[in-house]
Formats: sequence, C-alpha cells, structure tokens
Amino acid sequence: MLKKLSRMVLAGCLLGASLFICLGHTYAVEAEQDLAPHAVSAVLMDAGTGKVLFEKNPHLSLPPASITKLMTMLLVMEAVGQGKITLKDPVRVSEHAASMGGTQIFLEPGEQMSVHDMLKGVAIASANDASVALAEFLGGTEGNFVRMMNERARQLGMKNTHFQNANGLPAKNHYSSAYDIALLSREILKYPLITKFTGIYQDYLRQGSKKPFWLVNTNKLVRYYQGVDGLKTGYTSEARFCLAATAKREGLRLVSVVMGEPDAKTRNAEVAGMFDYAFNQYTSHTLYKKGDVVAVKKIEKGDHRTLVIRANQPITILVKKGEHPQSYKKKWTWTTLQAPIKPGQSLGKIQIEKEGQVVQELELVSTVEIKRANLWTSIKQAIGEVLFLPDELKETE
Repeated sequence: MLKKLSRMVLAGCLLGASLFICLGHTYAVEAEQDLAPHAVSAVLMDAGTGKVLFEKNPHLSLPPASITKLMTMLLVMEAVGQGKITLKDPVRVSEHAASMGGTQIFLEPGEQMSVHDMLKGVAIASANDASVALAEFLGGTEGNFVRMMNERARQLGMKNTHFQNANGLPAKNHYSSAYDIALLSREILKYPLITKFTGIYQDYLRQGSKKPFWLVNTNKLVRYYQGVDGLKTGYTSEARFCLAATAKREGLRLVSVVMGEPDAKTRNAEVAGMFDYAFNQYTSHTLYKKGDVVAVKKIEKGDHRTLVIRANQPITILVKKGEHPQSYKKKWTWTTLQAPIKPGQSLGKIQIEKEGQVVQELELVSTVEIKRANLWTSIKQAIGEVLFLPDELKETE
C-alpha cells in the first residue's frame, strides 16, 4: 500500500514536466546611432530575450515581399510538430500554384514533391510556386491558408501585419512591419530544420531525375558573414530590398530586419553592421538549460498535488560585455495555485531585475489540466508527501 502511494505521488510530480515557459517581450532600445541609415525601417533584436537593441520606424506598415514566406514556413513546421502532416507527405501541384511568377522552382501542374523538398525550395530559393503548393496542401485553398496566416499573426502579437497571399507577391492590403517580422523570426527559430535549410548556400532538388534543379540561396550573407544561417530575403519594386536575417555566435543569437533598402549590397552591408554592433557589445548568459527545473509548486486541492516546472528551451539573459550576470536578480510572482487549472492558464511569472528595473519577464503557463481532487485522493496525497516526497521535488520559490 505504501509503495502504491509513493508511485501515485511521484506521478503527480512528473506531470509538471509538461508545463512550459513563454518569454515575455522586453522593449528597450540600446543603440544611439543609426545602424541602418538607408533602410526605411529596421529592428535589431536579441532572439533569446526579445530585447530590441536598435530600431528605426519599427512599427511602420510596409510591403514585406518574400519575407512573407516565413509565416508560410512557420505554419508548415507547426503542422508537422502537431502531427497533422509529415515531411514525407507528397504535395500535388495545382494549376494555380504552378502559375506563380517571380522566383520559382518551375513546378508543373500535377507534379508531386514531398513537403520536405517543397520547404527546401521555399527556404533556399524563395520559390513562389512551392509556397502556394504548400499553402493549398495545408489549408485546402490558398485563401483559407491566408486566413490561418493572419490568425497566427494575431496570436504572435503582430499588430501591424496583414497577409493577402502565401508568397509575398504584390497585393493590395498586404503589409507587415520590421518589429512584427522580428517576432515572427523568433518564433520560427524554434524549428532547427528551417535554419538548416536557410543556412545552406546551394543545393539541388529532383536529384537523379531528368529535371534536376539547382538551388542558390538568395541570402548571400549565409556565405560571407560568420554565424549567419538565415532567414529570408525579399524584393519587389514596391517593397524594395528587404531582409530578415539571423546569426549566432558563442550562444548569442540575433535577429536583424531591414525593409525598403535601395539595393542588395546596401541591405547586406547594413545588416552585417547591425550584427557587428551587437556581437561587439553583448554576450548571452544562460539562466536555465533545456530540461532544468525552474520551480516546484503545490496545487491546492488538485488531483495531482505537486508540479515540477521545467524549461522547455534554454532561458537566457542578455548581458553587456564586462557586466557580471550576478547583478541580475530573479523575482517570482505566483497566482493562486488552486485546482481546477485549465491548459493555457497563467500560473505566475518570473521577472529578471537589474538595479530594481525589470529587464525581462517570463510567464509560466500550464499546458495540462489539473482537476479538483476528491477526499480520498487528498488523504492519499497527504500521506504520500509526508513519507515519500524527495527533497528535490519539494516546493521551491
């Protein structure tokens, strides 16, 4: 009987591993000089914390051109992660998808290509035809997929964004902003396959067939700037030259977005300069590694009494070079942790402070349902906790 009670209590503890941490956005501009003088709009952001290091007209709504494809790729990767589709699934090309102009991989109506290869064509070569084929595969129609894009943008807090198509070809009422694209870039960085593709300079599709296709990355910084492994270029005569780029060195990952640049050379030079500024000024310090225990909390009257809250991804803070990470303090605030608790319910937050000022905020959100315990369950939990709960699983913070 006692062994059974012990197993039941530990099961309640391990349930907490399914909680996750959402990073709150801290908006603070550090750079005083104009790092992108020729851009109409620009943002330099620390990908780990969301802290803005430089901004120029960050919320100005502008045509994003092919940077639009970041949202298309994000929705595909999220569908893969949710098990709705697989990377091996064949995608059939419609007449509509095959008719796209601009950059393409020259898909033919009726042709079939895997989600994996279509995604590669979008990520590396900015293929308009593959973008629409994926949109139709996932949404049924491109129009329905666009509704999915706009809903996801709303969820991500992209307040100055509205999509009209899946590839960024010119369309009325199709716009975004440098800050919104930076938010989108941070989200897509959760999927390493994307940077695996966008970090490739050249590759092939249809190898071994009669129609092999040579892919060349439209983002030349992948080849010429140390640490760059994405993300997406864009150009139309209306949008001019745009780029959402990411680079990583020694654990510090940055996102840089420029819109409305006069030419590709200036665009690349200004993005490289933004990266130089951040890498020279800052470093990243890890607070929690993926899987680390963040806190252990009791849920009053819950059918699972104790929850272990773990980091589902590395949690970092941005530190100026020469600063001591110890100067940053953690402050915990909890809601009333009492059953019932529903998925998506906020449990509390952690604030990272320096000299009394909040520099970063992390929200703790439940992904599980905790029901109210009946009397017999409560008695068993109480006995088991007294006798068997390990010290490392007792309530912290």
